[in-house]
Amino acid sequence: MKVASSHLSYCTNIHPAETWAQTAAVLQSHVLAVRDRLRASGTLGPAEPFAIGLRLSAVAATELLEGNQLAELRDWLEDNQTYVFTINGFPYGSFHGTRVKEQVFMPDWTDRARLEYTKDLFKILAVIASPDAGASVSTLPGSHKSFERDESRILGHLIELASWLDELAAATGLDFHLGLEPEPLGHFENTTETLAFFARLQAASPDPEMTRRRIGVNYDACHFALEYDVAHDALEALTGAQIRISKIHLSSALALDPRDPSALAAIRGFDEPVYFHQVLLRTPAAEVLRFIDLPAFFAAVDLREIDPAGFEEMRVHFHIPLDSEPEPPLRSTLNQTQAVLDWRRDHLDACQHYEIETYTWGVLPPGMQRPIEEQIAGEYLWVLANT
Repeated sequence: MKVASSHLSYCTNIHPAETWAQTAAVLQSHVLAVRDRLRASGTLGPAEPFAIGLRLSAVAATELLEGNQLAELRDWLEDNQTYVFTINGFPYGSFHGTRVKEQVFMPDWTDRARLEYTKDLFKILAVIASPDAGASVSTLPGSHKSFERDESRILGHLIELASWLDELAAATGLDFHLGLEPEPLGHFENTTETLAFFARLQAASPDPEMTRRRIGVNYDACHFALEYDVAHDALEALTGAQIRISKIHLSSALALDPRDPSALAAIRGFDEPVYFHQVLLRTPAAEVLRFIDLPAFFAAVDLREIDPAGFEEMRVHFHIPLDSEPEPPLRSTLNQTQAVLDWRRDHLDACQHYEIETYTWGVLPPGMQRPIEEQIAGEYLWVLANT
C-alpha cells in the first residue's frame, strides 16, 4: 500500500512455503485475508492496491520462472488489486519447521549459487514489478563472521550483480536495487562495519556510481537496535556516506535488564531450535559482548564464565510483533522502530520501500500468539498510527 511517497508491505516469510505451489497458496489465502482485514477496518481503500513483500526460496524462484507461471502471477496480481515491489532473498532454502540457524547464511556471497539465485529474483521482478514502485531484493550481509570467507569474492559477485542490474534497468525502465542486511555476527553488522564495507566495495568497483545505484543497505530496525546503534544517527551516517537505503525493515527485538534474575528466567522461554537468537550485552562503559545464540549465552552463565550482573542491558535477536509488547520484566526495542519512522518524516525521499518483518509467529511463546492474520493486521495498524 502507498504511504505518502513510500510503499509498505509485510514480508511473506512469516508463512511456511518452500515451493512455488506452496507460495501461491499463501498468496491466495493468508495474503488476501490480510488485505481484506485492512479493507474491512477502513485502513485500505476498497479500490486501493495492496502491496506484497514476497519471499521466494531458490526452489520456488526456479519453479516460478518455468513455463507460463510468471505471466499467470502477473495476471493474478492485477486481478486481485495487489502488486509486488520487493522480495526477501535472504533465506535461500527452508525457513520454517527445521533448523535454520546458520543455514540462513548459506550459500553466502562467495558462492556463485547466491548470485544466480538473486538474479532469478530480479528476473521475476522485471516481469511483475511496476515502474512507479521500483524493485528491490534484500539479502544477507555478505556472509557470517564464523565462516571467515574471502571478502574479495563477495565484492566481486556484488559488483558483477550491480553491472547486470544496471543493464536490466536500462532494458526495462525499472529501478532495481539490492539491499544488504546487516545482522549481528554477519560479515558486517553495525553502522561502523557497514560504512567500512561499503567503502571497500566502492574502492573495488570500476564504476562506483553504478554500484551506488544498484547496491545499498536493507536497514532492519531490530538488527541495528541489537547493536545499540541509535536509529537517527545510524541512518544519518549511512545516507551521509551516499549509501542507498534500499529498504527498511520495521521490526523489534527483545530487551531486558540482565541484572534481574526474573528477566533472565523469562527469556529462557524464547530459546527455540529453529532460528539464531544472537545475544548482545552492554556494560555501563558501553562495551558490547556478543553470543551467537541463546544456548551459548545460558551455557556461559551456567558455567559462571560471565556474570550478568556486570551488564546494564541485554538484547536478543527475536522479532517481536510491533503492536504487542512482551510481558514485564521483558520489553522490546520498539522505541528504535519508532525512531526510524520519526526519521522518515524528515527524509521522505531517502527510502521508498518499507516492510513489516516479524517472521517468528510460529515460534512465539504461546501467550504471545494470535491468529496470524490478526497479528499482521495489528502490526499494519501500529505502523500507520505511528507514521
